[in-house]
Amino acid sequence: MTINLGSIRAAVLDMDGVLWRGPEVLPGVAEFFAFLREHGIGYALATNNSTKTVQAYQERLASIGIPTTPEQVITSAVATADHVRRHYPPGTPVYVIGDVGIRQALAEAGFPEDSAAARLVVVGMDFSLTYDKLKTAALRIRAGADFIGTNGDLTFPLPEGIVPGNGSALAALQAATGVKPLVIGKPEVAMFEVALARLGVGPEAAVMVGDRLETDILGAQRAGLGAILVLSGVVSAEHARESEIQADAVFEDVADLHRAWARALELTR
Repeated sequence: MTINLGSIRAAVLDMDGVLWRGPEVLPGVAEFFAFLREHGIGYALATNNSTKTVQAYQERLASIGIPTTPEQVITSAVATADHVRRHYPPGTPVYVIGDVGIRQALAEAGFPEDSAAARLVVVGMDFSLTYDKLKTAALRIRAGADFIGTNGDLTFPLPEGIVPGNGSALAALQAATGVKPLVIGKPEVAMFEVALARLGVGPEAAVMVGDRLETDILGAQRAGLGAILVLSGVVSAEHARESEIQADAVFEDVADLHRAWARALELTR
C-alpha cells in the first residue's frame, strides 16, 4: 500500500515511543497536533497499555498541548471492556489481573469482580503480579472461565530496560492451562475498529502512526489502514529495513512526518 498523505482524513497514533519516551516529550509533537487540527484531520490515541485510565492519559496529553475528548483515547482496557460488553451479559462475574485502567473499564461496563465465581478471566499488565494471582486465574480458566488478554506485548519498556510485558503473563497462563487467550489489543483488529468507528472514517482514509512493527504496523495492515512507522521508539532503521513486517512509510519522528504531510497537502492545492 502506498500512502497518499494528501487524501488521509484521520490518524490513529500510539503514544509511548511516538509522542513521548518515558517522561521525555519527543520533538515536534504539539506542532504536529496543531497541524492536524488546522487541517481538519481527525485523530485518536491508541495504546496497548491497560494500566492507566482514559482520564490519566487525557491529563498527560493536555499537559503537552494535545486536547482530547474521552472518545479520542483508546486503551486496550477500553477496547477489552467494549468487547466484553458486546459478548457477555451485564453482571457476568470476572477475575481481573491488572491495574486501575482495566479494573475501572470493566467496572464501568457493569462487570463485577468475583474470584470465586468468575466466568471470565481478564489479564492486563500488572506490575504487582504474584504467583497467587496466576494460580487463581489458572484455576478459574481450568474450571471453564473464558480467557481474555488486553494485549499480547511480550515486553514492556522501563527506564531500567526492557522487562516482561503482559504477553509474558498470558504465556504463563496458557502454558498452565492449555487455553489460548483471546487477545484484544494491537495487532488484533478490535482496537482499530473502535478507533475508526469513533473517528467516523473507513480504513482507506486513515493511517496508523506507531513505533512497533509487530503491533502497530501489523495491526494497521490487518485492519486495512495505512501503516506509518516512526523510529523514535523501539525500532531502529536497520530493523525496519530487515523485518518481514514492512511499513508503508517510515519517518524519523512525528516532526519528520509533519513536514512530509504538509508538503503533500501543498501539492493537492
